[in-house]
Amino acid sequence: MQRKKYDGPFKAKVALEVAKGLKTVNEIAADFGVHPNMLTKWKKQLLEGLPVLFASSTSSGSQEKETERLVASLYQKIGQLEIELDWLKKKSAQLQSR
Repeated sequence: MQRKKYDGPFKAKVALEVAKGLKTVNEIAADFGVHPNMLTKWKKQLLEGLPVLFASSTSSGSQEKETERLVASLYQKIGQLEIELDWLKKKSAQLQSR
């Protein structure tokens, strides 16, 4: 027996119905043909994910700054490695010509 796979929009719609609380979990499960345990799991995921949606913009701004610092340090490291590689190529060529 193969498991059913549900897409994100369907899960969100059903989880929102459960979160509203207008019907029981069993009624919603019967309406949508989904096991009640799945509905409870989707509701939990919905409620855990909501704070991320409403996170303040300052946290995303600090995250962007951190990303920019990381990118800058990586570019600096790349430049350093390119210089070292060029130096090694020159030394290698000098050693081979002897």
